[in-house]
Amino acid sequence: MVAQLVETSYRVQKTAHAVVAGVFMRIFHQLVSPGPLPSPAAREALQRRFKALIDQDLANVRAGLYPERLLWRTGLRDTLKVLPGGFLEVPRVILRARRQGYDDLPPASQDPHFPGYYRRTFHWQSDGWFSERSARMYDPGVELLFGGTADVMRRMILPDLATALRPLAAPRLLDVACGTGRFLDQLHTTLPHARLTGLDLSAPYLKFARDRLAHVPDLSLVAANAEAMPLADASFDAVTSVFLFHELPSDARRNVLAECLRVLRPGGLLAILDSTQLDDSPELAFFLGNFPRLYHEPYYKGYSQLPLPELVRDAGFELVSDRTHFLARAVIARRPSPAPTETSNP
Repeated sequence: MVAQLVETSYRVQKTAHAVVAGVFMRIFHQLVSPGPLPSPAAREALQRRFKALIDQDLANVRAGLYPERLLWRTGLRDTLKVLPGGFLEVPRVILRARRQGYDDLPPASQDPHFPGYYRRTFHWQSDGWFSERSARMYDPGVELLFGGTADVMRRMILPDLATALRPLAAPRLLDVACGTGRFLDQLHTTLPHARLTGLDLSAPYLKFARDRLAHVPDLSLVAANAEAMPLADASFDAVTSVFLFHELPSDARRNVLAECLRVLRPGGLLAILDSTQLDDSPELAFFLGNFPRLYHEPYYKGYSQLPLPELVRDAGFELVSDRTHFLARAVIARRPSPAPTETSNP
């Protein structure tokens, strides 16, 4: 009875969050760039996928793949902290979107070690990736955008990691483009014995992550470009990346995957969670087509047309699985192990 009450409460909470967020985002979309509304079939597909995501989340908890307490980390405290500033941020974002202020960035963004593709106001957010204000606003904003499902979608690669890494005494795991450390926190809760490393190019986001993850022992946070990681070859048992590849141009995607392959040990696991794409979610074509227009995602169109499994195979990985979860695609792969050496009999 208790378990059933917990599940019912969770479903009600997530549905309510999605409804409220959906109303807000529809108003936001019309203010930013008025356009056609999705068809009934597209809305039905979205609702069906939402239900399947919540069902899978609960099934993963029942199977012991990650702790139940992750269900209740809603980020409400973070949201309440930034709520006053959030009200001021909305009109700024709308005005920036209307005037296409993709380079409306603080002076720190002009440091030449930042690649040109990085110096943009992704999502039309103030300061891009270059301020503590942006770091504080990021997680509440993403949860609003995805109707309270961003953390749920992130969790969809935890089962593969738990299965692969729990048998190891002290597995080494790298999260590429760790941002504010939200997924690292989920990883620590699921795999408390893992030695975690986060890599990101944004110093303000890493500072936020360091504060959030102060309770995590042996944590290492590295400020670096994922195209050239200052990390040793074959030094990790698993590498993860969440919502990164759709924000990279094609050459950068290939460079990052090459680095992921290099730092993984043979047999190590790569777990990518990113946006769905046209080949795996044709029924969501309306939403995939509107996303880059509404949220300034200049590399999204190219990303949406080149399937992640193909990209991962081309980088030298062996594909393990390819699944869709609501608006996300989870691709799991391995670095191939060397073939056994044949020995001749004396």
